[in-house]
Amino acid sequence: MNALIWEAPRQMALREVPTPTPEADEVLIKVAYAGICGSELSGYLGHNALRKPPLIMGHEFSGEIVEVGGQAAETHPHLKPGVGVTVNPLYCREPSEFQERGLDQLCPSRTLLGAHRPGAYAAYVTTPARTVTPLPAGMSLRMGALTEPVACAVRMGELSGDVAGADVLIIGAGPIGLLALQVLKHRGAARVFIVDLDQERLGMGEALGGVAMDPRRQDPVETVREATGGRGVPVAIDAVGLGVTRTQCVAATMSAGLVLLTGLHEETSQMPAADIIRREIRVQGSFAYTPANFAAAVDLLAQGHIGLDPWIVEAPLAEGGLWFERLLDAPGKVAKVLLRP
Repeated sequence: MNALIWEAPRQMALREVPTPTPEADEVLIKVAYAGICGSELSGYLGHNALRKPPLIMGHEFSGEIVEVGGQAAETHPHLKPGVGVTVNPLYCREPSEFQERGLDQLCPSRTLLGAHRPGAYAAYVTTPARTVTPLPAGMSLRMGALTEPVACAVRMGELSGDVAGADVLIIGAGPIGLLALQVLKHRGAARVFIVDLDQERLGMGEALGGVAMDPRRQDPVETVREATGGRGVPVAIDAVGLGVTRTQCVAATMSAGLVLLTGLHEETSQMPAADIIRREIRVQGSFAYTPANFAAAVDLLAQGHIGLDPWIVEAPLAEGGLWFERLLDAPGKVAKVLLRP
């Protein structure tokens, strides 16, 4: 089968590799669409210790079941050849206290398809049957490929708490920021301020109902403070991960409010600790999603409450390397690239 192999920083190549065979508890899926994630862009550059070349990346995907392992056929009789599915690529290899609490993404033994094992930038991929979710009737494979990033946004919305009628700030209008905007609006948020340097992405955020801000033209903190009568927002989300964006989120948040950190651009950065302490601001991380968040993402997509059209681009798998470069340099009016094997 054809597979897109990451061989070294900024080096992708389409290679012929053996088609995988599913283990007894696994299924073999013919990949229909596989999205390019921001974490994979970081890996492509060689900045992500989780991913080591040579590697078949790809963890946001959908496809059709081709083969079901013997044990999987008994334990998951609803999984049959021809069924359209999406996959939760983040799962526990061993039981843990976090898994018991429904926080599989925090398991010490967590495994990610496309990082710890071959992913979906290929014609076929195998995965444990327990990670597979059949798509609801009427839901396209194209839409199903968005489930994983939407689940990340659902987690952010859950951790944000009750935002009905409240204003929220998001710094970063990449795919996750745009999806988080939609989740927060769906949860009843009043105004969602969204900040980015890219004019195309700001246009997308505005089209989705956000209040767009270019920090080169207006100070996000001053603008948010002025718009909220000096109080600040109860929830600010950093979807970039720089010291400056994290600090801006703290400054724009009202006393006793919440700063949610999800961007991972910088591993470490200074934070205004004294301001956080004196104003009793809560700072929380948001990492990936729970199985319940993943299921909720499927429902939101199936009901048409969230999406990234008309800014989705479909491209042949062979052009994957070109699209990695374009997304790093000048993506244009593109919110998500879906590769087609």
